[in-house]
Amino acid sequence: MARRMSLAAGGLLATIVLVLFHQSCGAGDSHHCAPSSCGNIRNISYPFRLTSDPANCGHQNYSLSCENNQTVLNLFAGRFYVREINYSSYTIRVVDSGIQDGNLSFIPRYFLNRANFSLRDPYITSHPFDVYGQCKGEWFGAPTDLIGPWPEAVVFLNCEKPLKSGSFFNISTCSKNSSLSQSKRYRYVKFGSPTTTDVEDLCQIEQMTLTLSKEQHPIRTLTSCTNVYNELAYGFELSWFRATCDNLTEYGDCHIANYPVNCPLRSRPGYIRRLWESVLEYAFFIVLIGFCLVTKGILLSPCVIGLLIYTWRRRHLSMYDGVEEFLQSQNSLILIRYSYSDIRKMTTNFKDKLGEGGYGTVFKGKLRSGGLVAVKMLGKSKANGQDFMSEVATIGRIYHVNVVQLIGFCVEGSKRALIYDFMPNGSLNKHIFPQEGSILLSYERMYDIALGVARGIEYLHRGCDMQILHFDIKPHNILLDENFTPKISDFGLAKLYPAEDSIVSLTAARGTLGYMAPELFYKNIGGISYKADVYSFGMLLMEMAGRRKNFNDSAEHSSQIYFPTWVYDQFLEGKDVELEDATEEEKKRSKKMIMVALWCIQMKPNDRPSMNKVIEMLEGEIECLQMPSKPFLSSTESLTKEVGDNSNSTSSSSQLAESWQSSQS
Repeated sequence: MARRMSLAAGGLLATIVLVLFHQSCGAGDSHHCAPSSCGNIRNISYPFRLTSDPANCGHQNYSLSCENNQTVLNLFAGRFYVREINYSSYTIRVVDSGIQDGNLSFIPRYFLNRANFSLRDPYITSHPFDVYGQCKGEWFGAPTDLIGPWPEAVVFLNCEKPLKSGSFFNISTCSKNSSLSQSKRYRYVKFGSPTTTDVEDLCQIEQMTLTLSKEQHPIRTLTSCTNVYNELAYGFELSWFRATCDNLTEYGDCHIANYPVNCPLRSRPGYIRRLWESVLEYAFFIVLIGFCLVTKGILLSPCVIGLLIYTWRRRHLSMYDGVEEFLQSQNSLILIRYSYSDIRKMTTNFKDKLGEGGYGTVFKGKLRSGGLVAVKMLGKSKANGQDFMSEVATIGRIYHVNVVQLIGFCVEGSKRALIYDFMPNGSLNKHIFPQEGSILLSYERMYDIALGVARGIEYLHRGCDMQILHFDIKPHNILLDENFTPKISDFGLAKLYPAEDSIVSLTAARGTLGYMAPELFYKNIGGISYKADVYSFGMLLMEMAGRRKNFNDSAEHSSQIYFPTWVYDQFLEGKDVELEDATEEEKKRSKKMIMVALWCIQMKPNDRPSMNKVIEMLEGEIECLQMPSKPFLSSTESLTKEVGDNSNSTSSSSQLAESWQSSQS
């Protein structure tokens, strides 16, 4: 009898393992789907897939759509037509959908340059010289014969007067659009990045895209509109070599031959490990059933109790299980998951602390490849890991020159960390309000930083499939790289909303006092929207222009305590703000920044401009700016302030203005 029970237990265990084995095998089925086609693009196969293909076909990161018999790649919220997929060189050739066939339409619809891409993207602008990843502890790179040249930048300029530089081609008369061809402005295109000496005054960079490099196309003749159009219409190549390395960093059971990359066991990286992890997940359950069957009913009660405990543990998921489920649901994220031991090694046991706050502590670290990183160790979460999940869900899918780059993360039990590119010049906070050892930035540099931050916020609002509201724009959350290029950081309070939603819902106010929009407190002003970020940017811009905090309790006169009110009155009286060691041009630019800031901090959201308009105002002439209304309510208006679950109370506008200023200080 005992032998029979043992055989039964063994049979049950074998059955469970076989089921798990079958489930793991299903992970590799995406390689065996029939090829698809759309228009002129035939044999669309792994890793590519059409959105109409079965869910198990291809890789989700390499989805293409078929629209009007055109194969379309959606890249950074832009639409690009696919011209060719090369499976031997791991490249895909695409062209901006704004460059239309036959009508010499030159201007691309989408702003794109090499800075948009990183080695963690599904597509990169060159075969990687050092693909990040490990194979049994050894770093690997792409085969040298697959390393290709970078695509070349194409820059479009819009100028008020003709350019003297011969490196630009005048396309003003090329377009058949009469409104463009009859415009009094001059439009130019240049293949290759322009230098500062190339671009004259009264010129603006209107658009950027990519084209084949000189190495790929050594003979380039730009003598006619048709020549230029043909160059642009041919498109540019992106590498999808990254697809061959999918999950290699996580599982490490791979090897690279000449090419293609080979991974043992059904050509799926980590196959055996995933199977083993599946078995381990149910190990307790398997052993318990086997033990109960072998001992028959002798220990029935302990077995029942054990099963109840197991069921209870599975049903009552902890905060950490919720975070794990969230990470598993984010299939489109291409981030490296580090272990806690990896974090300790890269930070040399948390030796070099960069900063500390309510969010946690930031340490300086170094990757095996030599790159410097900032490691943010999150403190104990008060919202079931929502801060961590918000940051990963938002910044984990963003690639913009003015948004900090998230490299990876760590989740082990209660320990959570986020790994970013290291910003050697720290936060903007220490440069606006000079501290010992900090670099005093010129007014021109401060203006460039403001413009970069504005572009980053505008990208969050309009450049992604979902609109991203940051809700915590402030100097401390603007980081500066080695060239003082600004990077928006700290997305712990960020929220994602459908792009078409003009008004969003929040369960509670979020942000930092001094930069929070009034509609987060007063419900009669208007709904919560992207205009909340516009307000925060306005308060930031005001401090950058004035080089002082907006609230100054130690001011000599009470009228100077709140800087926006004081500077508004100064402008009304025809006076300017005194700036030390500033040229007339710098004073003019600083005044423009303050004027734009006053527009941004209007009390009512509807009175504030969009970030697109803010950029236009910053880039335009100050003479074109009108004086906004005073950024507080008129004496006839009143607001209702929400006070928890208590009844609403109504106050006069003057009282509310005072309470608003004091609450923000």
